[in-house]
Amino acid sequence: MRFAITAGLLACACMFPSATLAQAGKRTIDGDWAINFTIPMETPAGATALVVPEAEAKVLAAKVGAALAAEFAADLDPELPMLVEHSDGLPIVRGQRRSRVVIQPADGILPYTPEARKSLSDPPPPGSYDNPEQRPNAERCLVGSGQAPLVNFSLDSQIQIVATADHVAIHSEYGDDVRIIALNKPHAPKALWSRLGSSIGHWEGETLVVETIGMPDSDRVRLAPTLLVSGDAKVVERFTPISDREMLYQFTVVDPKTFSGPWLAEFSWFRARTPIYEHACHEGNYSLRNILLGARQQEEDAKAGGAAR
Repeated sequence: MRFAITAGLLACACMFPSATLAQAGKRTIDGDWAINFTIPMETPAGATALVVPEAEAKVLAAKVGAALAAEFAADLDPELPMLVEHSDGLPIVRGQRRSRVVIQPADGILPYTPEARKSLSDPPPPGSYDNPEQRPNAERCLVGSGQAPLVNFSLDSQIQIVATADHVAIHSEYGDDVRIIALNKPHAPKALWSRLGSSIGHWEGETLVVETIGMPDSDRVRLAPTLLVSGDAKVVERFTPISDREMLYQFTVVDPKTFSGPWLAEFSWFRARTPIYEHACHEGNYSLRNILLGARQQEEDAKAGGAAR
């Protein structure tokens, strides 16, 4: 179904405004973009400024990357640490290395409410093994990489953007998510929202502005970099081409329960050198069943142990 939607959008390429811009030799957001940075959301320890020299950027990227790799290694995924360690370093904007993506407030610290900041350090609640619906989406490779904002850890991931006269499709290679953005229209009825929420957008010159609401609260904690996006949040994104090969991606999250004030983050995407490939990740057809069977076996073992005593 996703391929049918994307193919249909590609077939309509002659209709969309960006194609007209491209034909006129102007910049456009359409095409394949690569994101392979180690992305600190907030100011990391040891950073001296927002814009840092290359030598400092390498040191910071190594520290942030090592912390991420250790976190993923603890989750028993041997592939992720290797990918993190082979990133393209810290984010770049107009040729300058950035120590973080948050540019407002000036100190690079997100204005979390005290309750929200505390929740970042609270251990996750124990999972339930009663039924498949209670297991986390990631166990079925539903990783939410297409959810707004599009800020993920370095996996040499690519994003494809295709625009028509009345819609824009954003296809994330990692996780194989496709977000469909309706242009110049109100949000669809809630019954039609997906796990990626409801996205609407409009053009401001060459800039695509997108508003997304209604993402599931179960996905509120985004990882690597860590960011809280609750089910009540509104995410605003801006996609602005600044050269033939560079696009500035800006975003913020509006949620008074989570943030005490406004903030803005940005980093650049760059034209991909390779096409998008299928993201092969098993959807847990067997592992999810075995997880639940294991829980039932533990329950039986506990009963047997109690009876023996």
